[in-house]
This record gives sequence, C-alpha cells and structure tokens, in this order.
Amino acid sequence: MRNESQNIIQFTILYNRYKEGLYNYCVKMLNNRSISQDIIQNVFLKLFQNMDSINNFDSISYWLFKTTRNEIFSYLRKKKVRTEHLEYYDINENENIASDNTNYYYEYEKKELKDIVLNELRKIPPAQSEPFFLKEYSKLSYKEIASIMEIDEELVKSRLYKTRQKLIKQLENIFDTGDLL
Repeated sequence: MRNESQNIIQFTILYNRYKEGLYNYCVKMLNNRSISQDIIQNVFLKLFQNMDSINNFDSISYWLFKTTRNEIFSYLRKKKVRTEHLEYYDINENENIASDNTNYYYEYEKKELKDIVLNELRKIPPAQSEPFFLKEYSKLSYKEIASIMEIDEELVKSRLYKTRQKLIKQLENIFDTGDLL
C-alpha cells in the first residue's frame, strides 16, 4: 500500500501530464467545454480514488483515455444524443474514416446553416418573425397562425413574405461578404 503523500505526488504528476490532452479529446468529441471539464474532473477523481490499486503506471495513458472515452459515451447515453458519428476507430481502420466523416461534415454544415438562419431571424422584429417560426418550425397553416396571433390571414401571408425576403437579403449579405470566415 502506498502512502498518501506518494499518491498525491504521483497524482499531481499525472494530472499535469495528461489534463490538456484529455480535455482536448473530450472537447473535440462533445463540442462543449463545460461538460468536458466535468468529465475530465470525474476521470481524475476516479484516478485518485484508484491510485492504490494501479500496479502498472506505464499504461496509465491508456487507462486515462479509455476512462475518458467511457465517460463521454456514458454522458451521451444519458442525454440520448445520437452517437452514430462518434464511433471509435482503431488506428488500422483509417480507410473507414473518410466516408464516415463526409456524412458527419454534411450534418455539421447543415446544423451550422440552421444556426445562421436562426441568428438572422432573431434580428427581425418578433411581429414579423413569429409567423415564420409558426409556419416553418411548427408547421401550422396560415389560418392557425392567424388565429394564434389574432390577425388576419392575409396579414400572416404578407408578414411571411416580408420575413422571407429580409432573411434572403441578410443571408446574401453574409455569404457575399464572407462574414462566415
């Protein structure tokens, strides 16, 4: 059994050596810094709790990354996040990465474009953007939107048209000026 001061010294060395790499790995997988910090904290807590039972510190890198990976997937399962694009790839399976990444990048670009559209919609006054949200995101009819907003159906159509035109103009400005880069 190792004494407490030896454990603390060994833990500090391991923490300083691996914290950045584990954190970067976690952030890339989750795209969330806060959750990544929590996961890395849990991994190092588990390490400290198991210091006495670890016999081979030469393979600690494997243990830390494997534990981090398990924590990531445990988090994703709890949050019921789709994980098809987060499959683990062995070094010998690199040929599969290109085709899977193509789908991942397509999904990422689609999400990014949706975020841009929502951001631009938020710049439009609510009286005009609300019918758009109700029509496009809630799939309501003109009549249902008019009823909810207590306005005339023709006014709903007019506001939708104006919102779409403003949105097109704003998106053209973004893409023409290269503001995305």
